[in-house]
Amino acid sequence: MKRYHAILIISRFLDDDTLAVFANGRVGREAYAHNDRNGNFYMLSSMGKGASIGLGIALARPDRNVFVIDGDGNALMNLDNFAMIGYSTPKNFVHIVLDNGEHATTGGQRSHTTRINLALIARGAAYAHVSSVDTKKGLTNSLLRVAKEDGPHFILVRIEKGDTDVPRTPHLAPEAMRDRFMGALKA
Repeated sequence: MKRYHAILIISRFLDDDTLAVFANGRVGREAYAHNDRNGNFYMLSSMGKGASIGLGIALARPDRNVFVIDGDGNALMNLDNFAMIGYSTPKNFVHIVLDNGEHATTGGQRSHTTRINLALIARGAAYAHVSSVDTKKGLTNSLLRVAKEDGPHFILVRIEKGDTDVPRTPHLAPEAMRDRFMGALKA
């Protein structure tokens, strides 16, 4: 499955009450290009911090579902996020890692997920539900489970290498993104 297809499937599960934090790099760019909305927050330059921000939002707003969509490089950059999420047990938290085994945004260098399984780390960190998928149907089924069971959820999505380049988010200044996301957060 390509990153594009994974993001389109995930986007179908982002209703108006769901808040989403997208990793910097191609994950955020792809989401912006194909499903920009007020409830999306795109990380800019802060590699590995999306899950920390998403956890804070989930704890502050337990009445709202919070999705964090990371790349494998972002997840590896801050492995302590796994422990904080598992320990905090936010029932409304969904952590999705799109894993292509490379740092796609910075030139395609191999990531450690070619030998390290992030789903096993999530399981060890006491996420309530952990799944690993590599098909559109598998991703859809894992996301359907989110609606039925309390989290925190972890979904490792194996994606293909070599997606097309997606342009940066030129029409949304950081301040404007912050302000519109804060509006969605307060709604």
